[in-house]
Amino acid sequence: MTAAADKKSPQVGRNFNCALGSNIKVIQKILQNDGLVIYRKIRLDTNPFRACYVIYVDGMVNSDLLNENILRHLLIFNFGDRRQAPKMSFSDVLMNRVLSTGNVQTEKVIDSAIQSLLYGNVLVLVDGIPFAFVIDAKGWEIRSISEPETERVVRGPREGFIENLITNLTMIRRKMINPALKMVFRDIGTRTRTKICIIYIEGIARPEIIQEVYRRLDKVQLDGILEPEYIIEFIRDAPLSPYETIGTTERPDTAVGKLLEGRIVIMVDGSPFAITLPYLFLEYFQANKDYYDSFLYSSANRLLRYISFFLTTSTPAIYVALVNFHQEMIPTRLLISIASAKEGVPFPAAIEAFIMLMAFQLLREAGVRLPSPVGQAVSIVGALILGEAAVTAKIISAPMVIVVALTGISGFLVPEMPGVSFFLSLFFLFSSSFIGFFGYIFAVIAVTIHMTSLRSFGLPYLSNLTSIHGKELKDTVVRAPWWWMTYRPRLLSRDKRRLADPGRPEP
Repeated sequence: MTAAADKKSPQVGRNFNCALGSNIKVIQKILQNDGLVIYRKIRLDTNPFRACYVIYVDGMVNSDLLNENILRHLLIFNFGDRRQAPKMSFSDVLMNRVLSTGNVQTEKVIDSAIQSLLYGNVLVLVDGIPFAFVIDAKGWEIRSISEPETERVVRGPREGFIENLITNLTMIRRKMINPALKMVFRDIGTRTRTKICIIYIEGIARPEIIQEVYRRLDKVQLDGILEPEYIIEFIRDAPLSPYETIGTTERPDTAVGKLLEGRIVIMVDGSPFAITLPYLFLEYFQANKDYYDSFLYSSANRLLRYISFFLTTSTPAIYVALVNFHQEMIPTRLLISIASAKEGVPFPAAIEAFIMLMAFQLLREAGVRLPSPVGQAVSIVGALILGEAAVTAKIISAPMVIVVALTGISGFLVPEMPGVSFFLSLFFLFSSSFIGFFGYIFAVIAVTIHMTSLRSFGLPYLSNLTSIHGKELKDTVVRAPWWWMTYRPRLLSRDKRRLADPGRPEP
């Protein structure tokens, strides 16, 4: 909360006292008009009788755990029989003999206790005890674990993150059974108080990057965090660049793979997407399936992705440059065929390409937004019908339909960068439509200069791709076999050696 908010709220920082009625009034005042908060009053079996309140949010707790391990024990335990708890204070009896759940803590600050209550914990307040018992009894409905739609694989794990933070962290922990795996929790959002978890491997992740992550997260000032993109826009480098400097994934195996390279993962409660950073340009072309297939097959696929990126960004620009400025570079028969196809078309080649690119983008977005069966029909049938109708009506030439179709299909091979590919294709097209290949080359130089100036948490964006060290290139354009990749990325990790060293003790 801000300092102004602290001044307006007299309850901030108030501690519990021994008067149960006073504590309950404060909590009820803060949570007034919240019909989901349940206050269950119980008379404990003591002499004299002592009152107790069990407070929880309906729908966010496990009913069986609440009834059997909390309410039932409070009702039937004989507090007056000192033989059951000799030489123990009343609070110790509650903590150690009555509340039989896995995680019971005490909280002296009212606001902190209310935050725990709203997160699904149960509060137990007892008359004469100046603190609250915070019991972990969360039990809301969650989605079952399934394979992510956007990151499907033929081989490999079929599980993906869900909207529950603890479940996601458990999936990561099961794949990384090592005390060096650190998980640090924070609350972000002055009103939503969304829980996030910063995950890294101590001894591999660089301390300066970890501290930079903490520093940037401390600057996030927003009243509500509902999705990782809220955080990404605050902490990313070069926010106006079309290139992503922070990645996301829905797969636990991908997240653990990033951690093992020295990266940091941030999980946000309520979202199935994990943030991975730093994020470098070459990660656009890496897929998790590359590490589950033969390195030869994976290397061929990765090379195909680089070629597809070139085709999806440059094909319209090169076609317009050839047709408008460099006809001598086109074979004569092909040039005659293109000229005859353009006969009667009222628009120049650059305008044709722009219209078709926009139409393809519209169909693509419609296919994504609509329900799956309808979306596929719109994207495929719509493209065929529009293309055929445009050619028949002499609005677009047939070669341009082929060029844009090749551009769009190539873009599907690099699904992580649809926005980047679209912006680059328009930029290259605009440049080549003025001075041909010279404009295209100048545009490529400008984009390259921009990429070399980018940083992701202090790391050059083109790291590894521009390295002169051979060991840095073993997982870039191609993927070397595991027994050859003996070192991690040099700039990313603190512990450079990837393969186990029998003579070196475990960290």
